[in-house]
Amino acid sequence: MMKTLIKNLSESQIEILFEVSVEEFEEHYQKAISNLAQNLKINGFRPGKVPPEIAEKEIASAKILEEAAGLAAKEEYVKFIVEKKLEVLGKPEIQVLKLAKGNPFEFKAKTWILPEVVLPDYRLIASRIKKREIKIEEREIEDALGWLRKSRASFTPKSGPCEKDDFVEILYSSPQIEGKREFQDSFILGQGGFIPGFEDNLRRMSAGEEKEFILDFPESSTKPEFSGKKINFKVRLKSVQIVVLPEITDDWAKSVGKFENISDLKKSIKVSLLQEKEMIEAQRVRSEILEKISQNVKIDLPEVLINLEKEKMLAEFKEKINSDFKISFQDYLSKINKTEKDISDSIALEAKKRVKNFLIIREIGKKENIQISETEVTEEINRTLSRYSDVKKAGKELDLEKLKIYTEGEIRNEKVLQLLESLSNKV
Repeated sequence: MMKTLIKNLSESQIEILFEVSVEEFEEHYQKAISNLAQNLKINGFRPGKVPPEIAEKEIASAKILEEAAGLAAKEEYVKFIVEKKLEVLGKPEIQVLKLAKGNPFEFKAKTWILPEVVLPDYRLIASRIKKREIKIEEREIEDALGWLRKSRASFTPKSGPCEKDDFVEILYSSPQIEGKREFQDSFILGQGGFIPGFEDNLRRMSAGEEKEFILDFPESSTKPEFSGKKINFKVRLKSVQIVVLPEITDDWAKSVGKFENISDLKKSIKVSLLQEKEMIEAQRVRSEILEKISQNVKIDLPEVLINLEKEKMLAEFKEKINSDFKISFQDYLSKINKTEKDISDSIALEAKKRVKNFLIIREIGKKENIQISETEVTEEINRTLSRYSDVKKAGKELDLEKLKIYTEGEIRNEKVLQLLESLSNKV
């Protein structure tokens, strides 16, 4: 019979001492011989058909013991975890303490477990968070209508100098920015989002003209490698066009969508703005409730979970750098004069916050007995797959079991957050 002893190393790490009886270990020993015999080549026997008693004589006893120890440790550890219903994190750290044929097998396993989460009165906390009243002003509707007009604008070539609000297409380069590489851009003059002074230098230029100028890069720039430096620019204006906005008429409203008139269009805009504001307010309420709960919860965050979250965030950041800037992560680090450790350290606090919120939401879900049906999971997975151009191919390439686990977690999180949001007071 196996003997076990649990030692608490911290709130979220335990050490389990195992003693496997001689009889139980003998079963693992015989299985080890059988496993190793599969690759044994002996004259007169087909591969995998060597009798155990002969195989035992041919295989080094140390090798059999090593194989048996691995089999025993894995099987007994898993059985113990399942029996005790422990929620472990990652693979255990196994250390053999006593290993000899004819003796009990002793080993210890060090592993991280999900920590105990002592929640405050989260229902009371949620009820004290005020939900703001959502209003849509006429000015907001007019602004949205103006944006819609700009998105449906037409363009007429302009032969004279360009002015603010003209649509321009430019080619530009800078010896300090990627050497001689020439960049192309098109935008409405005054709304291009360039550094201060850049677009001012383009005014009064005509199509085909070139111009060179020097600007001071802002100290507060998102590109620290250029902050406070003088940057040379060479610009060629390819084309200038006048932006012609459509008149706001009932006919134009009909051309935008299924609207009878401008009044219908404005009503639709108001509904969209309301939905957007409600979504933003819901996110604010949820974040504030979680923050208040987080300030009052008692929990020992497992280092392993924080490190896993940091790795995940770092991988996402690397992908974003590659996608947004089309450069490798190492090139990016060189440009900003930082190391991967610097980036990892900078996201540590956010990683801790995410892990803490994950454990809080998970614990509330357990206390509230949040249930998820197979139908909900299946429908959400189908929605995810439908975003791919080839659904069948996506189904084959994606790890559907991992997708299912992820989807269940997302649905559970959303249900908990909906519950907390529903408890908040309205103004």
